[in-house]
This record gives sequence, C-alpha cells and structure tokens, in this order.
Amino acid sequence: MNSDFSAARARLDAAEAKREEVLLRHIANGVMIESRTVEIDESVVIAPGAKILSGTILRGKTVIGAGCVIGPNSLIEDSTVDEGTTVNASQVYGSHLGPHNNIGPFTHVRVNTVTDYGVHLGAYVETKNSNFARGNTVSHLTYIGDSDVGKYCNFGCGTVTCNYDGKDKFRTTIGDYCFIGCNTNLVAPVKVGDGAYTAAGSTITKDVPAQALGIARERQTNLDGWAEPKMEAYIAKKQKLEKEQNQ
Repeated sequence: MNSDFSAARARLDAAEAKREEVLLRHIANGVMIESRTVEIDESVVIAPGAKILSGTILRGKTVIGAGCVIGPNSLIEDSTVDEGTTVNASQVYGSHLGPHNNIGPFTHVRVNTVTDYGVHLGAYVETKNSNFARGNTVSHLTYIGDSDVGKYCNFGCGTVTCNYDGKDKFRTTIGDYCFIGCNTNLVAPVKVGDGAYTAAGSTITKDVPAQALGIARERQTNLDGWAEPKMEAYIAKKQKLEKEQNQ
C-alpha cells in the first residue's frame, strides 16, 4: 500500500513539475501567468502580452493572440482566439474567435463557431456550427446553432434557433443589422432579411423580409376577475405568514 502510494505521489510530482515547466516557458516568453492553477498543453501557442488567469485550462491545438485575457476558470480546446479577446469563465471547443471579442461569463462555444471582430457572447449563451459577422451582440440565455449571422445584430434574451427536427439539421440565416426579440424561436430553415425585427415571444417559421417586423404570436386576451378566487387562499396564507413574522 505504501509503495503504491509513493509511486502515485512520484507520478503526480512529475506531472506537476512538467506542468510548471510549461508555465515558466510561457512566462519567459512574455505571457502573464500569476497562478500555478493554470494548465497548458505542450502544443498550445500563446503570443507575448496575453494574460492567462487562474483556473484556466488550454488544450490541444489552441492558439491565443496578443493582448487576450483568458479566464479565470476558462477551458479552451483546439481553438484559435485572436488578439485582444477576453474569454471569462467559459468553455470553447474547436472554434475560431475573432479579435476583440468579449466572451462570457458562462458561455459554451461549441465546435465550428466562427466570430468576426467585436462579437459579444454573454452569460449562458451556447453556439454551435455558426458564423457571426462583425459586432454581433448575444448577451444572455440564447442558443444559436447551424446559423449564419450578418453584422451588428442584437439578440434578445431567450432566443433559440430550432435547427433539428429529430432527423435532419437545418440552417438559419440572419442578415445585417437585425433585432431579434426576446424569446424568439427561429424554426430553420428560415431567413431574416437585413434590418428586420422579430417581435418578442414569436415563433418564426417563415422568412422575414428585409426591414420587416415578423410577428408570430396570439393577441392578448384579459379575462377580468379570473384570478380573484384562485388568489384568495394564497393571499390569506401570505398575509398570515407576514403577520407571524412581524410579531
């Protein structure tokens, strides 16, 4: 038991020494690394001036450009990150992030995602097999898969490209300067023309022409008094709780 433990310790020490050697080599080349919690594969290329923050893992054929800030707690595998891009607490696989992107936190960039200059992919955004032209903003809670997105588009929270019917996958095409409303479902194959809008809460199944507003939702109906009997018991319960808490 003791010999097995000693052998395991020796293997771990050797692995740690090798990992630290890689870190020191990058630091000597002008990469800013200030934590031993960083892990970098031998095959990774990092330009001088990049900053790698704690908890970051760089794997495979990854290339990091000058002026990038990677981490904390990011994982990048077999991907290229161009100069000046930030990847904060996110994971990137088999993709190419363009220059001066702002990625994260908690973004999942899946294989074959390609972004141009100045793209923002924010919190709880997932992408796959998609191309983003210059200046796109996808701030939060959105899935964009199998899509081609023109420049300077804005995606509202909760947008989903519905790209898979259980058998085949289809592409969504979005033009330049589009505004995709919150909770829009884009059912591929579908196209949104340049400068078009989709109304919040719409499920878009037909092409939206350029400069048009695509609306696909029911008109609102209000049923007066419908909630009152349902809420009586709930309100009484909460009022009782509040009274007890204030005693």
